[in-house]
Amino acid sequence: MPASNPAPPRRRMTPERVGELYDAVIEVLAEVGYEALTIDAVAARARTSKATLYRQWNGKTELVASALRHIGPVPGAEFDTGSLRGDLIALATRGARDERDTSVFRAMNEAASREPLLHEVLRELIFDPTMHAFNAAVERAVERGELAADSPAIEFTGHMVMGAITAYAVVENRQPETDFIVRYIDAAVLPALGVR
Repeated sequence: MPASNPAPPRRRMTPERVGELYDAVIEVLAEVGYEALTIDAVAARARTSKATLYRQWNGKTELVASALRHIGPVPGAEFDTGSLRGDLIALATRGARDERDTSVFRAMNEAASREPLLHEVLRELIFDPTMHAFNAAVERAVERGELAADSPAIEFTGHMVMGAITAYAVVENRQPETDFIVRYIDAAVLPALGVR
């Protein structure tokens, strides 16, 4: 009986090639959403084979999660404008600026309700860093004496701003303009916090 040939060793992809592949995943995700994204589409965009992808990742969810983690978390609060209003506007307009990132976020937000791994990734890369940034802005405002520490709306600051941006994008099917964000913060968020 002839000896069986050993399986060829798995070839590891170079970091550069992995980066290109992750870029392809994000491009397809932004264009068609998570549900319509297929391994076939990613393989075609990345000019590779499905077999190569399946050797490295256990399906679409793991591949998308890896691509998102490759991008990394949203930037933290690396600025201090000197006022709560300025900080909130800066945070909100930064979060609403990139059309591709917003398309990806919307696609992932829908899928995360059904895929625990994707929810974990969104929390790690977007939700937690963003909430931390809003909490830091509020803490600075309290330290400056601009905001009362016992304001009952403090704990909802990030949710108010993030929720409005998300709702606007879903209802209007586009990113909110800076004018909308400024008017919303002035008319709804600051009054709720008791800031005049």
